[in-house]
Amino acid sequence: MRELLRRPLFWSTLALLLLIALNTAVTPSFLSVRLQDGHLYGSLIDILRNGAPVLLVALGMTLVIATRGIDLSVGAVAAIAGAVACVYIAGSDRPAATSTVVSAVALAVGVCILLGLWNGFLVSVFGIQPIIATLVLMTAGRGLAMLITDGQITTVVNPAFKVLGAGFVATLPVAILIALAVFAVTAVLARRTALGMLIESVGINPEASRLAGVRARTITWTVYVFCAFCAGVAGLMIASNTSAADANNAGLWIELDAILAVVIGGTSLAGGKFSLLGTLVGAMFIQTLATTIPTIGIPAEANYLFKAVVVIAVCLLQSPRARAAFRSRRPVSTVKAGAA
Repeated sequence: MRELLRRPLFWSTLALLLLIALNTAVTPSFLSVRLQDGHLYGSLIDILRNGAPVLLVALGMTLVIATRGIDLSVGAVAAIAGAVACVYIAGSDRPAATSTVVSAVALAVGVCILLGLWNGFLVSVFGIQPIIATLVLMTAGRGLAMLITDGQITTVVNPAFKVLGAGFVATLPVAILIALAVFAVTAVLARRTALGMLIESVGINPEASRLAGVRARTITWTVYVFCAFCAGVAGLMIASNTSAADANNAGLWIELDAILAVVIGGTSLAGGKFSLLGTLVGAMFIQTLATTIPTIGIPAEANYLFKAVVVIAVCLLQSPRARAAFRSRRPVSTVKAGAA
């Protein structure tokens, strides 16, 4: 039992279950899932669907953080992906064609991969601190997205594009299926091949890894490209869900939600060991928390404060030092020797 209590994943899972229990107590129909017109609907389905972009970005962020890095540009990359796709579709001769959507998605993902290469180049080749290297694209990326859309909200009307964020396949939202597919592939590559071990070795000690023959520069470059790819897919989901590209608001603060999900899931910001399952739980916790806030009547102006308090509480529960400090402050009853 003590070993279980030492695991961060236990506390993040417990926090998620408590949030679900709280929502169920306030709204008894919270756990209800209904089948309507061949599609599944319900609060849990909405949480999974709306949390898919956060999960995608958090997956990429997990591997970046595992190498002692950080990527603050994922929100801007998501905005760029939506902008490129929507502008391409809107300017096409066949804006309602499925082939146009395929080309738009491929172009958007390609641009995001190039942005990931740029981040990886600055970090791994020039040795720029990751927070500075990605802060550049975080700032310039929004400007680039606005430049692509001419500062306007670009709307599209294309059923095939709408499927990415709001479509259904086999009764489930497509967004959920895409996020789970990326999660499964990432888990297989990170835990069933040597890639995960190499990422952890780079995060624990990059110089020792290099001397041991590990191509630390290539590993670092790869995780930044993967992070940008995940952010691009998330940006396409966001744009698809609204059928529009909003350079100002698309993916806004998603980088913070992703970092919180990674930390809540038990991955250390110091690099090294990482937990993909923990990231999944953390992303669902963040999305469930966003659903809980209006449900329990928290005023809109206090949303971010309440969210910060809850996240801090979960992080303290995960911290062995915080739990040890709490135990040391508890009064201990003593019995004098020889007392009756």
